[in-house]
Amino acid sequence: MEAKTVPVYNTEGKEIENIKLDAHVFDGTINDAAIYQVINAYRGNQRRGLAATKTRGEVSGGGKKPWKQKGTGRARHGSIRSPLWRHGGVVFGPHPRDFSVVVPKSLRNLALKSSLNAKVKEANFIVLDTLKLENSKTKEAAKIFSNLKIDANKKKANKKLLLLDKIDSKLRLSLRNIASLNINVAGDTNAYEVIDAHKLVITKDGLLALVKRLKQ
Repeated sequence: MEAKTVPVYNTEGKEIENIKLDAHVFDGTINDAAIYQVINAYRGNQRRGLAATKTRGEVSGGGKKPWKQKGTGRARHGSIRSPLWRHGGVVFGPHPRDFSVVVPKSLRNLALKSSLNAKVKEANFIVLDTLKLENSKTKEAAKIFSNLKIDANKKKANKKLLLLDKIDSKLRLSLRNIASLNINVAGDTNAYEVIDAHKLVITKDGLLALVKRLKQ
């Protein structure tokens, strides 16, 4: 399969060169089933599963029969812990559980490849030559995204994902206050955050690290 070519931009938003994407990763294949399974598993793994209710055996009180079985004219009851009573136990209520799912590495990689190919197909995959800032200022970092014309479409969710080969403290301070921006190391990214973002921006070094990871 012929390798796809994409432009590379500098921080001023100017196209400086074109690079060929690795055909082993960017082969144009989008496996929707793999993306669906991995994203469902990822979201399930984020759940803490701490919701809990008490059964009639766990609520307090009720050691004594409320009234005698016969002769009162009232319905018979054996305990105030019955679900029929106020403050009684709950029938079939939620209990702490583990929602985590183990996903094979091959399936995770397939979903990540598919999500990356989807971004390339949508023309929402932007390669940045390098990202270095002189000062730890949000205004300076936000100007880069403005130069790339990422914030032009206000009608869409406009979530942005920035993937780097490494993140230093100065860069993290500059980027952390930009609205709807998620930053991550390219080698640690996953299909969920790629699909969740409207625009994916990745540096050349980050792209090399990501391709190396997916080819292992």
